[in-house]
Amino acid sequence: MTIDFGRVITAMVTPFDTDGNVHYAEAERLAAYLADNGSDGIVVCGTTGESPTLSWDEEYELFQIVKKAVAGKSKVIAGTGSNSTSEAIEATQKAAKLGVDGSLQVVPYYNKPPQIGLYQHFEAIAAACDLPMMLYNIPGRTGQQLEPETIGKLAKLAGIVAIKEATGNLDIVSQIRSLTPPDFAIYSGDDSLTLPILAVGGTGVVSVASHLVGTEIQAMIAAFASGQNQLAMTMHIKLLPLFKGLFLAPNPMPIKAALKLQGWEVGGLRLPMCELPNQLLPQIQALLHQQGLISTSSSDPS
Repeated sequence: MTIDFGRVITAMVTPFDTDGNVHYAEAERLAAYLADNGSDGIVVCGTTGESPTLSWDEEYELFQIVKKAVAGKSKVIAGTGSNSTSEAIEATQKAAKLGVDGSLQVVPYYNKPPQIGLYQHFEAIAAACDLPMMLYNIPGRTGQQLEPETIGKLAKLAGIVAIKEATGNLDIVSQIRSLTPPDFAIYSGDDSLTLPILAVGGTGVVSVASHLVGTEIQAMIAAFASGQNQLAMTMHIKLLPLFKGLFLAPNPMPIKAALKLQGWEVGGLRLPMCELPNQLLPQIQALLHQQGLISTSSSDPS
């Protein structure tokens, strides 16, 4: 199976209203905006979308709303991963029936399976679900790493077409590239490593910053792809403070604060995640101002 998710995929936040319920209308508006501003694809209900505190019913509703909002302009990738294989299969099968374009499958968290268990987990999902799969390797959150050798074996399976690589280790990315076919897509899971990962065979990025600078990230990747390496590096250096600043606190705390500064009604976060500490807010404001993303008159979003 071959599918092109594109170069820039936004891991979309989930907006909440003042009562803490999912703000579906704002999710629709945000998804449409992203599709028109650099996002080839949108991950719905990933970590940035606070999937651990969403119900499955809320997630299925979001899949449908986002798919309708982007109207074929962007791919919709459903975050249907779980540390229960049977639950992941059921969720992915339901998402497939809703017409999404792919699924994001995170490495099972907490139960910490060995590599053979991880292989069997993803193999079982791929066999049961006719939906292109992007693996998601983020040991800092899951407590277990999907090793390059295991990724290489999984890349041979029909339906497993890509990986979101968030170990932060370029040597691991290089190993993955050496062990997978050329059409297996490697996406950076860290905005700040997008350009370096492109240089060792990556495809693009599953981005947080693309909420704010999606067209700029697209331009950077396009410059690199066309051989304009100096231009790509200049763009990378310009965006780097924003890339790093959006991780001053655990994601999605900073990006939600940034979006509220721009006027988006994304609301707060569901516990145990919490609002960005007040002492960090001026740093986010300064970064947005430096990038021309807000005016100096922008006020405290709280």
